[in-house]
Amino acid sequence: MTDPLTGRLLVAVPGLLDPNFRRSVVLVLDHGEDGAFGVVINRPLEVDVDAVLPSWQALATPPARLFQGGPVGLDGAIGVVLVPDGEEPPDGVDRVAGPFCLVDLDAVPDALVGQVADLRVFAGHSGWSGGQVEAEIAAGDWFVVDADERDPFSLVPERLWGQVLRRQGGDLALLANAPDDPRLN
Repeated sequence: MTDPLTGRLLVAVPGLLDPNFRRSVVLVLDHGEDGAFGVVINRPLEVDVDAVLPSWQALATPPARLFQGGPVGLDGAIGVVLVPDGEEPPDGVDRVAGPFCLVDLDAVPDALVGQVADLRVFAGHSGWSGGQVEAEIAAGDWFVVDADERDPFSLVPERLWGQVLRRQGGDLALLANAPDDPRLN
């Protein structure tokens, strides 16, 4: 694969049964020859942001919950914010790709009020070693699609998998209605 995946989405194919990624949508935050790193953006947890990072609750996009970013490093938190393309990210914020930025969760959140449009906090992340994600894509485990700037901040993240597939049109749009288990159809 020649296009870098950074800033794009990996959408699990309907038949991907790995419980960590079943019907998941992953925003790729970094991709290179050494591997890839991202967060699952459609798995809200039943834990409010203020239970872990109380000072960030006011900036968190509804539902203001922690999201399970993946199976790796569940004891760490990653903050993703939206800063429009062309605008300089404020201190403590680093641009990943397009409007997507990472925020330093050790920073003072009050300094970012009015400077970032949204915030999502992820417990853990998803990671692949060099060549691994490319092999999974080649094996047909993932669809690679462009991210919309609203995807990581969806107000109804549980529906994001189907919404992303539907907006692709064609065959991918049809897959948005695939049953969880085709054997039960």
